[in-house]
Amino acid sequence: MTNIEAIILAAGYSSRANAYKMTLPLGHMTVLEQTISKFEGIISRAIVVAGFQAEIILEEIVKISSKNAYSFEMKFVYNENFNQGMFSSIQKGCSEVNAQTILLTPGDCPLVKKETVQLIAKHKEDVVIPSFNYKGGHPIKLSSDVKRKILETDPKSNLRMVLANYDKNYLNVNDPGVLMDVDTPEDYQEAMDYFKTKMAYTT
Repeated sequence: MTNIEAIILAAGYSSRANAYKMTLPLGHMTVLEQTISKFEGIISRAIVVAGFQAEIILEEIVKISSKNAYSFEMKFVYNENFNQGMFSSIQKGCSEVNAQTILLTPGDCPLVKKETVQLIAKHKEDVVIPSFNYKGGHPIKLSSDVKRKILETDPKSNLRMVLANYDKNYLNVNDPGVLMDVDTPEDYQEAMDYFKTKMAYTT
């Protein structure tokens, strides 16, 4: 599966988290590294798109890379237009992609099972979305054709409008982590509780 790259979106303001959420601790890693770690053995490169407080993300990427714990390359990309919203960061990430397949996720989705990512990566359709209890989550798989369409689209648009042109293949998974992000202090507490429970269950 080496012809797959991941785009990790880490450019937002963290305005609802009361803290810089990407570097909050979760287990023995940060939220961002927990997210990135789920792609080990599946991708050839992780493209991390930063914006607000980009220097913190760059420092975190340097720390993660220095561990030599991952087989894939990590690339830091700065989105100078991050204040225009998430779609501008998606476009920035897509402009860096060389692979035929993209796995796209916000950086604050750290609780997805690696098995879920592996399952999504195996599907050939243009758009594959993991679903838990019939609600779509992350990461999503996009083809090179979708990437091309994203790059051709007006930056003021959004991913939802781009994907409206494609059949969306929802993959039902037994993984509540696909729906769990860290937007608020309550989300973070829930993530920590879930992580502890899951780790206790699996060890």
